[in-house]
Parts: sequence; C-alpha cells; structure tokens
Amino acid sequence: MKDKVSQLFKDKVFLVLLVLGLLTIVAAAGVITVQRGNGAGESPYLQVPDQSGMIVEETAPQKTQGAVAGNSNAAKNLEEEMQVADSPKATAKQEDQTQAVKAGTGKNAAQSLTLNFSDASRMTWPVRGNVILDYNMESTIYFPTLDQYKCNPGIVIQQDVSTPVVAPANAKVEKISSNEEIGDYVILNMGNEYKVICGQLKELQVVENEYIKEGQVLGYVAEPTKYYSVEGANVFFELTHKDKAIDPLDYME
Repeated sequence: MKDKVSQLFKDKVFLVLLVLGLLTIVAAAGVITVQRGNGAGESPYLQVPDQSGMIVEETAPQKTQGAVAGNSNAAKNLEEEMQVADSPKATAKQEDQTQAVKAGTGKNAAQSLTLNFSDASRMTWPVRGNVILDYNMESTIYFPTLDQYKCNPGIVIQQDVSTPVVAPANAKVEKISSNEEIGDYVILNMGNEYKVICGQLKELQVVENEYIKEGQVLGYVAEPTKYYSVEGANVFFELTHKDKAIDPLDYME
C-alpha cells in the first residue's frame, strides 16, 4: 500500500515538474520573440497608421463635391434665367424696349426736321412740268376729259410716267390712300396746319407716320386715271391750310 502511495506521489511530482518545465519553455520563447523585436528597432505594440493623410484624402473629395454642387447651382440658375428670358413677359418687355428705341429714333428724326411751314415759307415743285389745270375755287375751269367746268382745289402738273415725285418740304407722312379720281396719293403734314396732297402716284417710297425731308422721293408718276385720260400723265398737287384749299402756286419757289 505504501508503495502505491509513494508511486502516485512520484507521478504527481513528475507531472508538476513537467508542467513547470513546459511553462518555462513557453516563457523563454516569449522573451526571445520580444528581444528579436527590440533588436530590429520596432515597437512591440501595434503601430497605428498616421491619420493625417487619411483625413486630407477624405476632406479633398468633400471640397470637390462642394465645387460640383456650386457648378450645379450655377447651371441651374443659368437655366432658370434662360427660362425667364424666354417667358412671354420677358418677350413682351423686350418688344416694348424695341418699340421704345424705334419711337426714340422717330422722335429724334422729327426734332431734326423743321415742321414749321408758314405763310412766308416756299415749297419745292414735286415735279417740273407745265401746269395744265390751274387752281380755282372762286370760279370754274374746263376739264377736257370730263368735258365740263368745275372748281379745282389744286393744280395738275404735266409730266411723263415714272418720273420721280419729291416732297415739297420737310413733312410727316400723315396718310396714304387711293381713290378713282387721283389714284394713289399721300397727305403730308408740314406743320402749322399746312398740308399737301400729291396724287396720281405709283411705287410709293414712303410709309405713314414717316418723317421725310424736302426733296425726298415720294413715288413715281403713274398712268393717268380715267378722270385725266385726255390730259395725260400728271401729278395732282393740292395745298390746304386749316383744311381749306389755297393756291399752291403762291407758295412755290
């Protein structure tokens, strides 16, 4: 019995010594590993990478995104401005500005011309030619084509077809119209309620509300209407003051 107990005790001591030996070997191996690390000049602790570079790299994309967002907003704003510019209100405003410029031009043109015709003023002949029918509102004169006598509010100036007809003075084109007797005609306002009517025209070179200068071409002599077929091609020329016909020959140069 003693031998068995002694043997068990010996076995336990052996096991304890064996375990202690193993622990000693493990500890020695750990020391060697640490020493090798120290020998290489490296820290045995976990090396944490420098975060500065990573922070910069992360920040850079954020800045880039901000720039892109800015460009996107700018593009959006530009698109909105273009849409506003194409809107009906903007178009109307542009048209109003264009009309204002045109109106300004016309106003300046009017100011540059002297529409101040008076009793002392003199007119340029619309065409040079013989007066084949005189002005006469006090008695009657003979009209060959009509074969009758009647008053004449203007003069009839003989001239060839297609001869240029010019403005007798600075004026504003008040009206353009046509009738059977004198064909196409223009009414010119020379100022101070003096107006002239030029008839028997074609290929008009002026428009209503246009300011024209003395000597500017109004149009050209047309074929005579049926009221003047015997008299031949001519220009009908009438002068009025305060809507009353007066003798234009009294105001010719």
